[in-house]
Amino acid sequence: MSKCRRLTVSLYALGTLMIHGLAHAQETKRDLSYGNWGFDLTAIDSSVSPGADFFGYANGAWLQRTAIPSDKSRITLRALMTDRTEAHLRALLEAAAQQTGQTPGDLSGKVGAFYKAFMAEDAIEAQGPGPIMPKMAAITAMSAREGVAAMMGRASYDFAGSFFGLYIDIDAKHPTQYVVSLNQGGLGLPDRDYYLKAGPKFVQVRTAYQAYVERLLTLVGWPAPAENAKQIVAMEIRIAEAHWSRAEARELDQTYNPMTVVELEAFAPGFPWRQYLAEAKLASAVRVVVAEKSAFPKIADIFAAAPLDTLLAWQAFHTANKAARYLSKSFADAHFEMYEKAILDQAEQQARWKRGIFAVSGDFNGTSDPLGHMSWAVGQLYVERHFSTATKDRVEILIGNLVRAFRARLEKRDWMSSATKAVALEKLDSLIIQVGFPNKPQRNYTRLIVRDDDPVGNVRRAAGLDWDFHVDRLPNPVDRNAWPCTPQVNNAFNMFYERNLTFPAAFMQAPIYDPNADHAVNYGALGAIVGHEITHSFDDQGRKIDAKGQLRDWWTGEEIKVFGARAAELGRQYSAFEALPGLHVNGQLTLGENIADLGGLTMALDAYHASLQGKPAPVIDGLTGDQRVFLGWAQAWRGKLSEAALRNLVTADPHAPRQYRVNGVVRNMDEWYTAFGVKPGDKLYLEPDRRVRIW
Repeated sequence: MSKCRRLTVSLYALGTLMIHGLAHAQETKRDLSYGNWGFDLTAIDSSVSPGADFFGYANGAWLQRTAIPSDKSRITLRALMTDRTEAHLRALLEAAAQQTGQTPGDLSGKVGAFYKAFMAEDAIEAQGPGPIMPKMAAITAMSAREGVAAMMGRASYDFAGSFFGLYIDIDAKHPTQYVVSLNQGGLGLPDRDYYLKAGPKFVQVRTAYQAYVERLLTLVGWPAPAENAKQIVAMEIRIAEAHWSRAEARELDQTYNPMTVVELEAFAPGFPWRQYLAEAKLASAVRVVVAEKSAFPKIADIFAAAPLDTLLAWQAFHTANKAARYLSKSFADAHFEMYEKAILDQAEQQARWKRGIFAVSGDFNGTSDPLGHMSWAVGQLYVERHFSTATKDRVEILIGNLVRAFRARLEKRDWMSSATKAVALEKLDSLIIQVGFPNKPQRNYTRLIVRDDDPVGNVRRAAGLDWDFHVDRLPNPVDRNAWPCTPQVNNAFNMFYERNLTFPAAFMQAPIYDPNADHAVNYGALGAIVGHEITHSFDDQGRKIDAKGQLRDWWTGEEIKVFGARAAELGRQYSAFEALPGLHVNGQLTLGENIADLGGLTMALDAYHASLQGKPAPVIDGLTGDQRVFLGWAQAWRGKLSEAALRNLVTADPHAPRQYRVNGVVRNMDEWYTAFGVKPGDKLYLEPDRRVRIW
């Protein structure tokens, strides 16, 4: 999962509530999304041995009969959850769009006008590049690179590109305070590897990218688009060479580099930092935290050495690229052909209404939102119509059992000293866990102007309001109860420094959670994911943060050594998985997620056992309770990706491919061997002393 924010879960005695929940699941044979008890038995491929490929055993028949839709690069059960949410939001937004005036004042009216403006294809087509041409004129008029840097400062709230990422974050050494944070940027492709690796797919993407840069420059009437495109890509290759790898950028202690703005100017003198920060509305900033420290002077030097004409063309392209999805068909189609078709091999562009939902509501995964939207307003309307407080209550009971299971595990860790264990338990107690939706509005849209004939302006104004919210938080104490993830997001999150876990409303759907499903299946799916997020607070990076949310070493040298050895063995296991011929999983990049997966499913099984209160688990369709927990985990990750999407995931994503999130975990759990009779000689079999046991 990812690293979002908050509700406090009560660790009250479970008593009859848990048994009642189980009985309800047993008695209710209706309204189930999968099978008769929450698992689709028709998905099982009985020709595959569980010990050879547990993912294939649990999901193989479904994989064989299921095709990837032409407007997607993957098909997963999680994606089907998103489809359900999309259908709900479509009805909500279309109804709101029919009732709104041109410039509405109420929340529903503004959401409807935002959607209506995006859906007005004929009006958008008639405008062509018009909405961003004033930006092009401003870029053309620049006579010094200080102007380019100033425009880069607007990238957080306007259509502009930047060589550096800028955001307001928690200060890792002073976790009650916010701080201005900077990281490496400047690339138009997903990761530095797309610029630097020599494989045929990477070469193909680079070729398509240069053509795309040229196409957008042509559409905005930029001079010499072919030559400028060539220079832009060459400059981005140099920036990519300066970038840290994603694995390196995961290291929290290496990416905390505080300095004053004066020190930053001396450290990376090739970039006009004062102009950049002033345009970002941060002229008064005195102190910043730099992430990938060694990359900054190199990127600043590239900025200083580049011809001004190349910098201007680069900014023109990135401005158009950022706005492309909101502009006429020629822009939107070009954007699709680059980022979905060329990179992910997605054959068909999504329907306009789906893109409209994305424009108004943001990314359903909560990881790559468009520039500006009204996601919190949409979330408020969504929860009012589509989330049950009864579901929230049941999920909180399940979470309580998971926290208790993790506490029991912590107390028994024989490789931790008593002092370290005490801080670990204090940290567990400090976690804020929020379910479903926030108890108060997270944004105030009163002053946001939304017009039903101005999609580009709506995006810009919404982005400005959101950036102002973050800038205004800077002098204030950290709000650990803030929700950065909206209720309609289909994901779960752990915010390290806030010690804050979030499980949004839209995530509470089958196969992750079905209130009518068998208890064991829900523990294998949602329970394991809750455990996953808890474990993130103690994974290879989360362990570096103490019970107060401060970045510091609170483990002894021997404990770090033991943990490191076990984590390294898990990394080696995953690095041996070959996702595509010659393309192996990066065990170091995916280490935190793999540790969390293993910890999560381990805790879920413990919590399921505890929920039975000493009673034997029922056998359903010949399957034991433990078997159903493992099948619940395997079903939650059911899915298939295009080869290009799989390659992109292995290259740029900290999560392992889905089949390895299943197979890589179960082979390290003794209970799985017992449940499915896995023996020496089976492909997934590991000798007991090679099974990784961390939490």
